Amino acid sequence: MDEKKGREESKRAFGRRDVLKSLASLPVAGAFFLSYVEKKRKEERRRKEILDELGLEQAEAAELPLGPRKKPAELIRLGIIGVGGRGEHLLRCLGFVHPDWVESKRIQAEENRLNQDLRTFLEQEDLNVALTAVCDIYDPRAERGLVASQNALRDGEVKSVSGARRYSHYEELLESPDVDAVIIATPDHWHAQMAIDAVAAGKHVYLEKCMTRTAEEAVKLYEAVKASRIIFQLGHQQRQQESHQKARFIVAKDILGKITLVQTTTNRNSPDGAWQYEIPAEAGPHNIDWEQFLGPAPHRVPFDVYRFFRWRCWFDYGTGLAGDLLSHEFDAVNQILELGIPRFATASGGIYFFKDGRDVPDVFHATLEYPDRELTLFYSATLSSNRSRGRLFMGHDASMEVGETLVVTADPESTRYREKYLSEVIDTSLPLFTFRPGGRGIDTVTSASERYFASRGLLYSYKDGKRVDISHLHLKEWLECIREGRQPSCNIERGFEEAIACHMATESYLRGRRVEWDPVRRQIV
Repeated sequence: MDEKKGREESKRAFGRRDVLKSLASLPVAGAFFLSYVEKKRKEERRRKEILDELGLEQAEAAELPLGPRKKPAELIRLGIIGVGGRGEHLLRCLGFVHPDWVESKRIQAEENRLNQDLRTFLEQEDLNVALTAVCDIYDPRAERGLVASQNALRDGEVKSVSGARRYSHYEELLESPDVDAVIIATPDHWHAQMAIDAVAAGKHVYLEKCMTRTAEEAVKLYEAVKASRIIFQLGHQQRQQESHQKARFIVAKDILGKITLVQTTTNRNSPDGAWQYEIPAEAGPHNIDWEQFLGPAPHRVPFDVYRFFRWRCWFDYGTGLAGDLLSHEFDAVNQILELGIPRFATASGGIYFFKDGRDVPDVFHATLEYPDRELTLFYSATLSSNRSRGRLFMGHDASMEVGETLVVTADPESTRYREKYLSEVIDTSLPLFTFRPGGRGIDTVTSASERYFASRGLLYSYKDGKRVDISHLHLKEWLECIREGRQPSCNIERGFEEAIACHMATESYLRGRRVEWDPVRRQIV
């Protein structure tokens, strides 16, 4: 056996020598091959040394908990108030889809094999819910919701079920004994009253952001939920983004060093991005309940189809760039750093591009200050430029940019990494490491081809190698918490922090001065 083993080792050695001799006879090819092998070895040594320094080897193989995969046993009956663009998307994430959407996505998939929208929908988990009630004050939207309720996703197939009942007034929906929980996807000015009434009716609540239109409403809703036993989830689906959860781990490991500044941005450059949504030709007073739309709005105005469909452009119904877009950025940072409500806020901006009668700014800047944390959060946005600027956490030792993916880059003046920078183990012109959902986890970047590029991370993540809508995951978490009696990730505490931070920015803009949060009186002063 030993003699046979020796012959086999001799053959392998001869094979390697033979290859090297052959390469040596081709000077250019041989030099290239040897250089490539040495480069790969060097990169692997660098990668291991960096991960050892950061203590990330174990984290590299770690998997995020996915929760139960089997179909839940307990059926939850849902009602939805507001079946506009966002409301219809949430229904799809629950498995209720309009046939028109399925057909359009089927055509798109045939035309472009990279389009995964329909496949992502069909691969969703069955969350075992029934859509029993639909409420919308615009008739065509209510009808679409009813049709969708009759086409439910079950075991990867779209099957017809009995469907929902339409309610013209949300109070009637809340009185229904056939509704256990309610989704509220209406304009912001209705959020507080509808959610408070739902709590009073004993219905669990999934509420879209911004949580309320004013700070005073946020306090009232907070008190109502805290005094109840209902399960509340605010619709910040980014909390299900795997890169955000990894970012929390990075901060906890102190890889960035002391963080003193966080910069977040939102840039858009399209009519839709500026809320100039298409106005349906058939829309009018005959199929829109205008008085019910106005509801708690501070000003009574005559019927205006533009205000109904483009309500985000007016403070009477929306919360502007702060509540609509800063809210996403704040909640992402709050999830990662657990900042809570800022002490001070200063904001400025104006209507510089979209001269369409709106009163909310299309350029907006806000500075949220945390003196006790020795940290400032800076947000800026424009609706007339699509230049991407990222979400950046700046620490003494490294910076971290977080979106759908995550990238960490060492600072040339870092105390912690200075020695490895000087010894050329770390190249500060390249990322220290990246994380990509659905990939192999945290990985060191050792070449320019590995440079970071990713989107904001608002739509999809990856679980078990599958593309998953993160709104589906956020709704799933809420439903699991209802069944298990526990709190979800964006509960009323996190929602209150988001609401007050955004309202502080808006109030600073409207008052033209810096504002402060008074935690005793629970007021913006």
